[in-house]
Amino acid sequence: MTTASLVAPRSIRQQVLRVIGRRKRLQPHRLRLHFHLSRELCFDLLDVVDIILELESRFHITIPDEVPLVTVGDVVDYVAAATLGFIRR
Repeated sequence: MTTASLVAPRSIRQQVLRVIGRRKRLQPHRLRLHFHLSRELCFDLLDVVDIILELESRFHITIPDEVPLVTVGDVVDYVAAATLGFIRR
């Protein structure tokens, strides 16, 4: 877990968890930051791409293809960092 997930505003974290959970009809409160997107949540590439597109639209950010999004925490970290201005857009 990186610093962004530790300081991510609760609203950002909750919104990201809602987007991720909605993809597989999972309750956001059941998602954990250490959950692996493909192993524990059984997301395939299309699922991850759809999540990325929705997050980019919702938060007005760009998530480059080369960003390693392996866990739920990785997604929360990147979105929080980009939204809070830690990552140049």
